[in-house]
Amino acid sequence: MGEKMACPGNGTGWHGILDGMSADGFERRSSAGRPGLAELIDLERYPLLDPGGQAYRDVVERARASLRADGCAVLSDLVLPAAVQTLAAEIEDRKPTTHYSTQVMNPYFHTEPDPAYDDRHPVNTMLERSSGFVPGDSWRPDDAMTALFEAPELTRLLADCLELEELHCYADPLAGLTANILDPGQQFTWHFDTNDIAVTVLVAEAADGGLFEYVPGIRSAADEGFAAIQAVLEGGRDGVRTLELRPGDLQIFRGRYSLHRVTRVGEGSAPRHAAIFAYTNAPGVIGRLARTQQLFGRVLPEHEAAEAERVRTDALLD
Repeated sequence: MGEKMACPGNGTGWHGILDGMSADGFERRSSAGRPGLAELIDLERYPLLDPGGQAYRDVVERARASLRADGCAVLSDLVLPAAVQTLAAEIEDRKPTTHYSTQVMNPYFHTEPDPAYDDRHPVNTMLERSSGFVPGDSWRPDDAMTALFEAPELTRLLADCLELEELHCYADPLAGLTANILDPGQQFTWHFDTNDIAVTVLVAEAADGGLFEYVPGIRSAADEGFAAIQAVLEGGRDGVRTLELRPGDLQIFRGRYSLHRVTRVGEGSAPRHAAIFAYTNAPGVIGRLARTQQLFGRVLPEHEAAEAERVRTDALLD
């Protein structure tokens, strides 16, 4: 299974952070003071420390089957209930750093119509996005959020599920590790991702709304799929799938080619909070300037430098 997995902050590949084991083989707490795997993940159900075992392989094969079918897999209850509460507390603590924005945009995050396209076209179909993001530079090295994102054992599992030889934490200092905030009345409308892989852990669910919906493989690198996309934007349900995630569930999602959204949270509901871990096939990837400004209200020198050197890997609108 996968061999090249590393994330910023831990200084190792996936196989280099297993000191600090207890007698039962479970990591209790790393030398850096951050929570260990056994405090965060159900290691009996998801035996990340035994990647050669049958139980691990069974987890991987189930996820691979789901990802092959529609680009999405859910590892139910991967995060322990106590760890979910820790994540919830960290998000609440950093929520004041959230950048909220309300925009009317198309699925490619464009906010202005383009006269080169018909009015009834995805490029010119504008829908409300109202949500917030806690940026990556809000998290501390010893946070449970950071520990999960940078855990090489989890990165290895994700790479194995995705059938990748190489997987890296998204190096973007704002968008690599985030929390998505949907307060009552907010929604994250239909859109596509620009990074390769998004991994989401639902931390707090809305009592009303806040459902993840997606249309797998509605476009490809060679075909924008405009007609099918427009039908969904106009309310069509052909191909739309709905996930009813629960706190502690981890979702692996290929959002580059699958249109997706989170439905509006009801006005009287509790907010929806989700931890978002972004990964890429290549190391050192930094997000695009315009998308970063939209989601976080600012850019950093790393974004400006990366934009000057960027080479597109596809010709999609974004």
